[in-house]
Amino acid sequence: MATSARAPQEHLYREVRGLSRGLAVLRALNALPGGIGGVVELARVTGIHRTTVKRLLETLRSEGLVHHKDDGASYALGFEVRRLSEGYVGADWIDRVAAPAMRAHLRALSWPSDLATPDAGFMIVRESTHRVSMLSQHRATIGIRIPMLVSSLGRAWLSWCAEEERVATLALLAQRTDAIGEMARDGGYVKRIIRETRRRGYAMNRGEWASESSVTAIGFPIRIGEHAIGAINLVLQNNVVSDREVATRYVPLLRQLADGISEATSSAPRG
Repeated sequence: MATSARAPQEHLYREVRGLSRGLAVLRALNALPGGIGGVVELARVTGIHRTTVKRLLETLRSEGLVHHKDDGASYALGFEVRRLSEGYVGADWIDRVAAPAMRAHLRALSWPSDLATPDAGFMIVRESTHRVSMLSQHRATIGIRIPMLVSSLGRAWLSWCAEEERVATLALLAQRTDAIGEMARDGGYVKRIIRETRRRGYAMNRGEWASESSVTAIGFPIRIGEHAIGAINLVLQNNVVSDREVATRYVPLLRQLADGISEATSSAPRG
């Protein structure tokens, strides 16, 4: 007796297009300065027709996820967006230790910072002050995948992580067919980056990340004991801050922040 094949689970349900579009509008609004934007601006960013964007915004408003701003021509994120995040459980040390420390140091640092942890050959931004720094060129960086070998975050973690983690990460990167894969296969290049980073005491990149060529970033590892579990950076504009100012002002400040997070994370009870 013949039996019919069961359809793969992912084919049993169709995408709810309205929900996808509503989420696209929320993400776009979150990425705008201050989380505020109008219908025309959101339509341009999302590629969704203005009439549809207006309907979606009004639906989101009825659910408390956005609200009218000023004269009603603009919309802002509502309190319900934050309430939704309360069920999310991130890495405990990031939420409990790193995030408050980063906010406390923002006044002294001025420039924005990202805190990231490794994942599948990338550094994933877990916490950031981009959204509150007046000097930030980006407003939404949490969740962004940062390339490992050309960023200060990646270089800081690679230089101080456990040896087996470094070997495994470089082997994963070496399988890629792009420029990052080529770098990972160049043992001399990798050794030089790690040697220079350790000797300097912190990681640095000066525009090596092609999509951020105007940026100078410095990075320190976040460590428990001897080994890095993540990294934190400071993102500066090349044409605004001199190398001397980076070395004499910002490196000591970022080191203090990184050391504070590392010490508090190491000493905190973990269950």
